[in-house]
Amino acid sequence: MQIHVITSGESLYGIANTYNTTTQALIDANELDAPNNLVVGQALVIPIIGQFYFVQPGDSLYSIAQQFGISYQELAQINNFPPGNILPVGFRLYIPPVSKSPITTNAYIEPTGGTVSETLENAATKTTPYLTYLAIFSYRVGRDGSLTPPPLNGLSEIAQQNNAAKMLVVTNLEEGEFSQELGHIIVTVQSVQNTLLDNIVNTATTGGYSDVHFDFEFLPPEDREAYNNFLRKAKERLSQAGLLMSTALAPKTSATQTGQWYEAHDYAAHGEIADFVVLMTYEWGYSYGPPMAVSPLDQVREVVEYALTEMPADKILLGQNLYGYDWTLPYEEGGEAAQAVSPQQAITIARENNAEIKFDEGSQAPYFTYTDNEGNQHEVWFEDARSIQAKFNLIKELGLLGISYWKLGLAFPQNWLLLQDQFDIEKMEP
Repeated sequence: MQIHVITSGESLYGIANTYNTTTQALIDANELDAPNNLVVGQALVIPIIGQFYFVQPGDSLYSIAQQFGISYQELAQINNFPPGNILPVGFRLYIPPVSKSPITTNAYIEPTGGTVSETLENAATKTTPYLTYLAIFSYRVGRDGSLTPPPLNGLSEIAQQNNAAKMLVVTNLEEGEFSQELGHIIVTVQSVQNTLLDNIVNTATTGGYSDVHFDFEFLPPEDREAYNNFLRKAKERLSQAGLLMSTALAPKTSATQTGQWYEAHDYAAHGEIADFVVLMTYEWGYSYGPPMAVSPLDQVREVVEYALTEMPADKILLGQNLYGYDWTLPYEEGGEAAQAVSPQQAITIARENNAEIKFDEGSQAPYFTYTDNEGNQHEVWFEDARSIQAKFNLIKELGLLGISYWKLGLAFPQNWLLLQDQFDIEKMEP
């Protein structure tokens, strides 16, 4: 499996010939809806075993072998190339696949409107083969400790059919917003906690859940230790019931980081108490903010490197968005919200507006600009095969437990192809 970036004048037929595959294989792998109208700068996943490398000036058999983690003798033998010969620039070498590493994967799914839409059911069906956990977002907590489930429809059956464990996500959402007041009640009022934990244990055990996941956001800073103590209490109850416990953490870069989103989240305590955590390493670019990558690699790395000073790598799931945004320019604070787009939608927008896709090396993310029919300027940042590969490389480099996707329902077929190609997905014992 490898990634190819479209240059001007290329055709799908020519690309298929270059990589010894077929146009239909490329269409299917990338779910191309306009295969005869590729976008300059568009990244394609090439669905082959291993990959090809085209010799660049200054390359040697030894340097190329080192780059891909094999011996130069093996590389020469595989390609039937005499080791003592000079490699011609442009010469195609076959690189065999590397061994896969294990990974724990999670994806949130958020049914709304009282039912699970057909789009979400289809997304769950397509992706649960690649998931360790399917996180049902979310169970709402009442101020009396009651627990209200989201619509489930056939999600439990879909997860079971694909041996994906279910994660019960508990939030302090109230009327569609994270409630500081509700969060404060949950983490400070013992009677509410007792009722809530009874309800969680009963719901999780009867509903076939494996993990209970607390996503409490915008808690008052002074509730930091109260939240830690609540998690200790919850962990004890859940362990007695044979359940795992995980938490979601805002993307901090230091223990003293200020801000309403950050201060009540104690990385060291969560790393000690929880079985694993999800770092919410996305939303640098967000709907009401200025145009930029949603999860820029340089910023993500900074968060993870801080987290590793507070907890072991094998407790960390890297948060990853499955979407981008289309901003109308000029950006004005408090102005029009950017529109969320899937990676597939972003490609369509670029194609329909004759926009060339560029790639920002610092954030390791694709973007483009265009002018709509009404003369408005737009800037779009999204995800593609290159940006997700950068995150996979970070997971491997730092030995993280895995990845957690927010959220299912927006098409990104390249992600799942690359994930399956490079990792063995951990599955819970049935």
